[in-house]
Amino acid sequence: MKERKNKELSSKDLSELVAKGMIEKKGLDIAILDLRNVKNSITDFFVICSGNSDTQIDALANSVEDEVYKVSKTEPWQKEGKANGEWILIDYVDVVAHIFNKDRRKHYDLEELWGDAEVTYLEESMV
Repeated sequence: MKERKNKELSSKDLSELVAKGMIEKKGLDIAILDLRNVKNSITDFFVICSGNSDTQIDALANSVEDEVYKVSKTEPWQKEGKANGEWILIDYVDVVAHIFNKDRRKHYDLEELWGDAEVTYLEESMV
């Protein structure tokens, strides 16, 4: 099992930092899925958002990484999808950020797939 290096930051706080990075670049429909009480979950939190274009999706991913690094000096354990621009995944072990284009998000429907998770949708007014 891979462990996050910076344990001073709780996974909940880390999920909020990821969301803040998404808010900074006007991520759409931001959702935080709390998977801590979900049996067989692979992480503590998913933080999901959508972007309107490849450019925005890229900016959202960079903003998430910048925000997390600025506060916690934590680098992602793994990143995937930067080349295709449809779905970027940034894995911080306890928290996984998913940045989708709108169509891909509907297709994969992670909120439904992880239906047992407690989901918090961030209000548009926060953006």
